Amino acid sequence: MARLVYNFENPDRFIAGTVGQPGSRTFYLQARDGNRIVSVLIEKVQVTLLAERLTQLLAEVRERGADVPQEPASADVDSAPLDEPLNEAFRVGTMAIVWDGDDESIVVEARAIDEEAEDAGETAEMDEEDDESDVMRVHLAPVRALAFARRALEVVAAGRPPCPFCGQPLNPEGHICARRNGFMH
Repeated sequence: MARLVYNFENPDRFIAGTVGQPGSRTFYLQARDGNRIVSVLIEKVQVTLLAERLTQLLAEVRERGADVPQEPASADVDSAPLDEPLNEAFRVGTMAIVWDGDDESIVVEARAIDEEAEDAGETAEMDEEDDESDVMRVHLAPVRALAFARRALEVVAAGRPPCPFCGQPLNPEGHICARRNGFMH
């Protein structure tokens, strides 16, 4: 099957969002440029790591003299829900973020899980030319990347609160807490 590359140059919108209730939410990355919308399924931990790494990368670039703001303006942070229709293009396996010094932008790349290699138990490294995984590649201005990171962290934090004893997510009915010797908390 041919590889699909969803390329976005400064899209109208690039966000992390969810569908569902806390405890059973599904996370998505979504890019929209005009009428073209691409949504990819992503794990909660991947959203958190992407947001944290974007913030770290931009801080490092700022220290090296690039014109990168400290924080996005509140107006830059997109708080609207995911666009519909919500059709999953693929499930994200690996991600990469790169600083493009030529045009002073961030490139976020989300690559699909290679289902065949995963099923076969392959762990060998593949050359990019040999990799036929679908890819979403998004080029963002630094302020847009910071706005994405802020929203992504807010989306993740809007889930279930952590247990004050063990740190595991608390369900509304509580949970069996290892730190309380198996008692409900």
